[in-house]
Amino acid sequence: MTPAELAEVVLAAAHAVFTERGLDRSALPVQTSVERPRNPEHGDYASTLALQLSKKVGVPPRELAAALAEQLGRAPGVKSVEIAGPGFLNIRLDAAAAGQLARAIVEAGGEYGRSDRLAGQSINLEFVSANPTGPVHIGGVRWAAVGDALSRLLRATGAEVGTEYYFNDAGAQIDRFARSLLAAAKGEPAPEDGYAGAYISEIAEQVRARRPDVLTLDDAAAQEVFRVEGVELMFAEIKSSLRDFGVEFDTYFNEKDLHDRGELDHALDRLRQQGHTFEAEGATWLRTTDFGDDKDRVLRKSNGEWTYFAADCAYYLDKRERGFGRVVIMLGADHHGYVGRMRAMAACFGDDPDRNLEILIGQLVNLVRDGAPVRMSKRAGTVLTLEDLVEAIGVDAARYALARYSTDSPIDIDVELWTRATRDNPVYYVQYVAARTASVGRNAAEVGLTRGDAEGFRPELLDHDKENELLKALAEFPAVVATAAELREPHRVARYLEELAGAYHRFFDNCRVLPRGDEEITDLNRARLWLNDATRVVVANGLRLLGVSAPERM
Repeated sequence: MTPAELAEVVLAAAHAVFTERGLDRSALPVQTSVERPRNPEHGDYASTLALQLSKKVGVPPRELAAALAEQLGRAPGVKSVEIAGPGFLNIRLDAAAAGQLARAIVEAGGEYGRSDRLAGQSINLEFVSANPTGPVHIGGVRWAAVGDALSRLLRATGAEVGTEYYFNDAGAQIDRFARSLLAAAKGEPAPEDGYAGAYISEIAEQVRARRPDVLTLDDAAAQEVFRVEGVELMFAEIKSSLRDFGVEFDTYFNEKDLHDRGELDHALDRLRQQGHTFEAEGATWLRTTDFGDDKDRVLRKSNGEWTYFAADCAYYLDKRERGFGRVVIMLGADHHGYVGRMRAMAACFGDDPDRNLEILIGQLVNLVRDGAPVRMSKRAGTVLTLEDLVEAIGVDAARYALARYSTDSPIDIDVELWTRATRDNPVYYVQYVAARTASVGRNAAEVGLTRGDAEGFRPELLDHDKENELLKALAEFPAVVATAAELREPHRVARYLEELAGAYHRFFDNCRVLPRGDEEITDLNRARLWLNDATRVVVANGLRLLGVSAPERM
């Protein structure tokens, strides 16, 4: 019995109690939930339904809990129900009801853990969006791992998701990039405000290979060639690096297109219609202070040039006009000051910032080797890149390490820890369960042990404490996925997988799946193989949500 199925049983019991007592059934919720108690001695699951309904129907909570407990005690699969505290219901399942979960998980396969919790939501999820002036730095890699995991979680819970990379190919930073490439091609030092690093020389050489005549042009024309060709080459490299990291976007959006299509003018017209713009000092301003910003923002300067903020406005409006009900933007720690102005901007368009816009801020990442932060990159000078991280610990470890922590927390990624083939390496600890469950399956086949058909499965045999512990851990997976999606916290999945790994290892050490020597294969062996394979399914599904492989061998 899954937690969702037990919750339905609890709700059905409440309907029966309300009918028997003539209570107002409109007070009953459409659905309820059950939770795992922190202390296993309190039962398999707990419900607070009696406490929730007590005031609504004027019945003391313990009295209502007693009626619910009596009704629940008659339900198939429920072993016992105890009342605790002011009216908590502590529920224990019989072994057969608990063990049925193993079969349900194996039969569901890749669908186990999915739900329609966020069905009907249309979400645009923008992350990474590094400027095409250099490789993706290590802070951006954090968003690549977290953002991609979050997109998988949102889709697994029924949301329609469009992932997006905003390609900043307009503005002063691109001019500095082009001047840096031109200087490198000429063998000159980088401009004082330019970009340095081996990658600049590499790209300059690639541009020269494409356009052998480039250095025969005057500086203005040559710089334009380096701008167009260099940006194309740099962005191709960024996309390739992200693809190798397992991250691809539904849309790569060019900032330049906003300018070329007149979308900044369109956004300005909309803001004027809303009545939130004004003219001062020859410039056009947006009165964002009306919605909590610390100062009003310039949209168009007195010389006619658009500001970066004007492009932000146009881009937000473009997303909303493409039909996305919620715009989620992931930004680095140095962008914390953007939150107020972006929320105010959404309000100026007539949107509700709490409903239509969500900005997530991620903290810094350090790569640590031999106890000291790694500062230098082979290609990018002082900025560590995606390639540096992958070269140090590998794709799986990098993705898991970056997704394992709350984005509110800075991360120190210890190279020695994350490359170690021991249980203190979190990704190894979890992936080892994937490999071990697969190994058990292979070994079972060699001795002729199969699960058998579903009708012959005897879940009541799974009555060992460690089997029950593992079943309860497996049952939590759908709720973990839903919560991680709703709270935008993929790290919950990683931490859950580590707890599940611990439960599986304890099961494996105490409950032998395979028969020894010439022992006869029994129904208990088959039941435990169901449980082993159910664990393999959940670990694989969880790792897939993080974009991490579930190896069959290690």
